[in-house]
Amino acid sequence: MPLLALTGGIASGKSTIAARFAELGATVVDADVLAREVVEPGEPALAAVAEAFGDGMLLPDGRLDRPALGRIVFADPDARHRLNGIVHPAVVERSQALFRAALEQDPQRVVVYDVPLLDARGTGEFERIVVADAPVEVRVRRLVTLRGMAEDDARARIAAQLDDDARRALATDVVDTSGTLADTFAQVDALWARLQG
Repeated sequence: MPLLALTGGIASGKSTIAARFAELGATVVDADVLAREVVEPGEPALAAVAEAFGDGMLLPDGRLDRPALGRIVFADPDARHRLNGIVHPAVVERSQALFRAALEQDPQRVVVYDVPLLDARGTGEFERIVVADAPVEVRVRRLVTLRGMAEDDARARIAAQLDDDARRALATDVVDTSGTLADTFAQVDALWARLQG
């Protein structure tokens, strides 16, 4: 089972690449989805977040107040580190269970782990590291126009992540998403063909 990590900064086009891999037949495991699941009410990681950051991080119905937590962790690297120390181990455990399930279902299936923070997990378990890449200004424009984010917030989110050069240094494959959708798909399709060879 080829296990690929697909990573990239916020608004880099990673989700577009993941969707294309899924269309081509890959099993895609989304770390962002898992990160939301592990902090649902009743999950141990949610209790740990409330303990670390205070009960003010919980909404009246017991769910995580994501905007409130986001304001803290994107402004404070130490707080972000504490949060990652809670959420990442739970995500790793859940993702590895999904990888095993995919292998049991089809030992030849390509599994793509869609993960924004690969630097926090490490690269050792992955056969290939695919990096979605677009210039910072393109990503800022996407965040402002497509997600309605204020430009200062967009720049802060980008600055809080691993820098692009460090991310590219991890890559076995880089997909440049700054062009057209067709250009991005062509790069993914070419990589898929190499994986099938």
